[in-house]
Amino acid sequence: MPFLNRCPSHLCVWVAAVALLASAGCDVERRKSDAELGLNPQQAEGRKIYDNYCDRCHEPYSSRGKKGPALKGVFKQQYLPLSGLPANDDRVTEIVKYGRSKMEGFGRVMDDRQIKDLLAYLHTL
Repeated sequence: MPFLNRCPSHLCVWVAAVALLASAGCDVERRKSDAELGLNPQQAEGRKIYDNYCDRCHEPYSSRGKKGPALKGVFKQQYLPLSGLPANDDRVTEIVKYGRSKMEGFGRVMDDRQIKDLLAYLHTL
C-alpha cells in the first residue's frame, strides 16, 4: 500500500491502536436504563446506591467478580457464595451494615431506607 510507505511510524502505530481498541469495545454491552430493566422507583434508587458503593468491588450482571464476588443472582441461591450464610435480606443487611471479611461496612454512610432500596435492587439481579 503506497499510503503505508508515506505514513510516519508513530502515526501507523496510533492508527493500529485505535483500530484494536475499537474492535475490543464491540464486546462491551451498553448499560441498560432503569426502564429497560423494568425497575420500580425503589429498585432504581437501590441501583444508584449500588453504583455509588458496591460497583467498585462487585459485578451486578456478570458471574465474574471484581474484588468481591459477583452479585448476579445472589438471592436466587440458597447460600451466599463466600460466607455460606443464608442468602436472605437479614444476612445481606448485616453484611452491608457491618461488613464481613474483606468488605467494609456501610452502616455509617447508609441509612435503613437506603439499605432496603439496595436490597430491592439486588433482588432484581
